[in-house]
Amino acid sequence: MRSGASKPIALSAPLGVFDSGLGGLTVVQRLQQVLPNERIIYVADQAHVPYGGRDLSEVKGFACGISQGLLEYGCKALVMACNISSATALEDIRLTHPGVPVLGVIAPGSQAAALKTRNGRIGVLATEGTVRSGAYTRNLTALDNSLQVIEVPCPAFVPLVEAESLDEAAALEAARQYLLPIRAWEADTVILGCTHYPFLLPQLRLAACDALFADRFIDPAEQAACELAKALGNAGLLAASPSIEPDLLTTTGNVATFATHCARVLSSSTGSSLRFAAVRWQEGRLSLSDQAPL
Repeated sequence: MRSGASKPIALSAPLGVFDSGLGGLTVVQRLQQVLPNERIIYVADQAHVPYGGRDLSEVKGFACGISQGLLEYGCKALVMACNISSATALEDIRLTHPGVPVLGVIAPGSQAAALKTRNGRIGVLATEGTVRSGAYTRNLTALDNSLQVIEVPCPAFVPLVEAESLDEAAALEAARQYLLPIRAWEADTVILGCTHYPFLLPQLRLAACDALFADRFIDPAEQAACELAKALGNAGLLAASPSIEPDLLTTTGNVATFATHCARVLSSSTGSSLRFAAVRWQEGRLSLSDQAPL
């Protein structure tokens, strides 16, 4: 596993990004917009989705195993486009790889929300695991100890996104249910504490029943992409010119179904410059060396 003392990293090396499933594509999309010269290797661990109801130590094992695989593949930076992975594994990977920029999505989302709130009350919609970790409350109160935070678990959201059931009545009903305690508590800003949740923004805005409140949702992907650009610039790792290689989007699940979903989400920003492959787990880590292309 590559360490900070390894040989210099090539500027043309790819960025590694991962999530439990389709949610991290919202981060990939932002990265493509902010860092168009960079090549992206994305891993969707759909063999284990959803992460939210799993034991936190198990999720940490998945996150570390995927991080190891991406670094061994040659990635020059990592983005944990998964809130629960950020909560459980981010610091460990940073400690073992001090020379590699490693970013999560919790800190960027917290910073954006702390700047946006007017009344100091922030709601967080997240998976059960992320709520159990308390990571958002810790990050927000570390930024400003006067902030008040309510975290609401949303177990129905990830399965709805993975099944592409966003237009069903169940999606709107779930959005209404999860927003109820946040609205009752009078939070004026809401963090989408899972990268799957931006796919549900239309339903959340409709459920808000308030045009002003509907504009108070925070997507951490936006801030995370900007922070990665800054980190790469500070480390002298920005790609000097556009990559001649397409982005590689991989899954531990069904690659044909995954490719269809990816093309639908990313086509507007990347055209046909995408390659898809299946990857697999091997002895506790993700192996990308022998990806099976679509």
